[in-house]
Amino acid sequence: MTPAHVHPGPADAPAALAGPAAAAAALLLAAAYLMTAARLRRRGDAWPPYRDVSFTAGCAALAWAAAGRSPGGPFTAHMAQHLVVGMAAPLLLVLARPLTLLLRGTPPGPVRRALRALLGSRPAGWLAVPPVAALLDVGGLWLLYRTGLFAATGQSGVARAVVHTHVLLAGTLFTLAVCQTEPVRRRWGLALRGGALLVAGAAHATLAKSLYASPPPGTSFDPADLHTGARLMYYGGDLVEVALAVVVAGQWFTRPVRAGRRRAPTPAAGRRRSRTR
Repeated sequence: MTPAHVHPGPADAPAALAGPAAAAAALLLAAAYLMTAARLRRRGDAWPPYRDVSFTAGCAALAWAAAGRSPGGPFTAHMAQHLVVGMAAPLLLVLARPLTLLLRGTPPGPVRRALRALLGSRPAGWLAVPPVAALLDVGGLWLLYRTGLFAATGQSGVARAVVHTHVLLAGTLFTLAVCQTEPVRRRWGLALRGGALLVAGAAHATLAKSLYASPPPGTSFDPADLHTGARLMYYGGDLVEVALAVVVAGQWFTRPVRAGRRRAPTPAAGRRRSRTR
């Protein structure tokens, strides 16, 4: 994500190593997930294989964004990274329910209790409120692209790494808040989650249109590169947001089925009631 007028030099050598290191970390994370899921299955727990595929694909996408060759000019390449790190990979990771796997794979004891306490804490609950997560996600992008922050990150590999980390964490938090597939302090209604997704999508699209009209302050990109990158941000963001909307709609359609399963007595419970009569 280096602006066009900034040229990497010897001082960027540590940053050049950060990409392969981040890619290796993403692949190791995928391996840890797969091993934990395999351990659950060996002890007889159910864990759908599609979650393994989803998490592995998300980690592979992050590895590509960190060390792969992005298409197009500098701004288009940056936008491809932005879409993968901040939107596509978070959706794939969240659908795999890694926090649930972590809880189920951690042996009973103080570590597991600490994890449950952290997920159920008040600060974690506030961060998972959909409008709050949307503000942290899309608000951070507006701050990055419509101030001099983007130009400043082009001078520092450390700053770029910090920005990429924020984009990943904020995107994952927003996706988690909208999907609510993990154990959280409070589950919010479909109206609030859908509304937050709609507003965040509109803000993201408006930002893409503004970048089509003018580059981030302090940068100068070739107009064709700028326009291609802005279009990629606009239409690519729409695709991921539609996928998120499909997840939310699917939860709405299957809600009566899940509620019926919770109310339905188990065969063992039925036998116990029969014996008491």
